This record gives sequence, C-alpha cells and structure tokens, in this order.
Amino acid sequence: MNGVVHFEIPASDPDKLSEFYSQLFGWQINKMDMGGGYFYHMASTTETGEDGMPKSPGAINGGIFARTSPQERMMNYVDVDDIDAFVKKAEGLGAKVVTAKMPIPGIGWTAQMEDPQGNHYGFYQNDPSAA
Repeated sequence: MNGVVHFEIPASDPDKLSEFYSQLFGWQINKMDMGGGYFYHMASTTETGEDGMPKSPGAINGGIFARTSPQERMMNYVDVDDIDAFVKKAEGLGAKVVTAKMPIPGIGWTAQMEDPQGNHYGFYQNDPSAA
C-alpha cells in the first residue's frame, strides 16, 4: 500500500533536539556515527522486531540529523517496491528530483522528491544488499 515508513527531522543542534523528543515523547534516540564527522540520530518511537521494523501496524520510526540549509523541513518517506519506477512515475506527474537515488548501506535505497506544489517527500526501497 506504499505507506509512510520513516520520518526525518532537521536540527540546528541534533543532540539537543534528540533530548527534547526523548523527554517529550519517551522516544529512544540512538546516535549513529555515519563517518566523516556525520552523525544520524535514530529515533525509535515504537517497539521493533529483530529486523528493526515496527511491530505495530502503522507505526513508524525516524531520525534527527544536522540541518544543512534553512530550507530543510521535516520529511516523510514512502515505502515503494521499485524506487526507479516510482521516481520516473513521479517525474511524469510533474514532480522533481531533489536528491537522486542513493544507498543506505545494508538497508535500502532512498530518493527525495518535490511534488508539483513544492512539498518534499522521499521514497524508500528495502534492499539489504544496497551499498
């Protein structure tokens, strides 16, 4: 059904914003070193299975990251079975690619889009072989 599977929140100070959401909602935040001085804060909002996916239907987890421009806003990612096909389909309907398809090593693929009215969203395709 192409549901929303992940959210991202940009932050001027990811450590402080992670603490805010942790205290506000009780989210478990795991700071991950992605290399090159870049850290990503995985936000667990619900119980997950061994595969890292939420156990509750409709529940999603997300992340907090360092804002790189003032224009960055919260982003939702939609699960798709073929990211290339969905990027092409979205473009055909008037969307623009913001960030081209890129791997999340060992997890899957992502791409970020802008719909015809300027709203940003992302695609996510599960693929543990992504590198």
